[in-house]
Amino acid sequence: MSLADDTTEDHGDHGGHHLPAVEDWPRGFGEASWWPFVTAAGAAGIYLAAALFVLGRGTEPLVGPMVGPAAIIAGVVVFLVGLYGWLYHAFVVNFWEQGTDEHGAGTLRLAMILFLVSEVATFGAGFVYYFFIRAGEWSHEGLPHLLSSLVLVNTGILIVSSFTLHYAHVALRKNNRTRFLQLLGLTLLLGVVFIGGQVLEYYEFIVNENFTLAEGAFASAFYGLTGLHGLHVSMGAVLLGIVFVRGLKGQYSADRHTSVSTASMYWHFVDVVWVFLVVVLYVGATL
Repeated sequence: MSLADDTTEDHGDHGGHHLPAVEDWPRGFGEASWWPFVTAAGAAGIYLAAALFVLGRGTEPLVGPMVGPAAIIAGVVVFLVGLYGWLYHAFVVNFWEQGTDEHGAGTLRLAMILFLVSEVATFGAGFVYYFFIRAGEWSHEGLPHLLSSLVLVNTGILIVSSFTLHYAHVALRKNNRTRFLQLLGLTLLLGVVFIGGQVLEYYEFIVNENFTLAEGAFASAFYGLTGLHGLHVSMGAVLLGIVFVRGLKGQYSADRHTSVSTASMYWHFVDVVWVFLVVVLYVGATL
């Protein structure tokens, strides 16, 4: 979405690319700023499909047994189409098109904020589920030691990555491109290390601790929330990777940095969500 901004060259034929996301859609909006909402609608459809799948099970199903699976496929398709349109138009098309003006950049930042609001609702639904199951009788039986040194180190890595990204953006606004690329590259590296740490944590829990989804309601909430967050960090790492490549090609300056700004908003959001996850899931489960 909001990362279409920053090149000043106009190569006219878009490098031979004539894909749907390049078009002005909906007509009159100038940028494909509705793609994030299509993505969010697809994600919401997946949650709805999961509910339909549950309603289609049991001895007296409320819907047909194939309604849920069909809705899941439809939700995934809408989600992927929206994600394609968003990322392609935001990150790729401007390799060949002139960037947005100041008004357009502000609109794109607003679109990112609205998208993050929908993300807050998505994570909020997961937390509501977790708080609901915590409202009943609670037992620590079967739970592994959640608050390990690995979790603490991983949390520190993600927090540090927020600072390195912030100061990378500051350096760019001061036209210090070398420092910008160094700090942005460090941020990307820290993000990849965090993802690796979460994979290692899952391995420890599932293989060594035998803590799987079959362990009950807490396990489903734990893997659902941490897995959803891991997916968001992975997507954030992809966005930062594209921004880094564009930075290497000299497409950012002190005056043109909407892509960096909006990618930073997304990355800081997933960092804050992780801190909240640690407090609620890891610390809260032991109390």
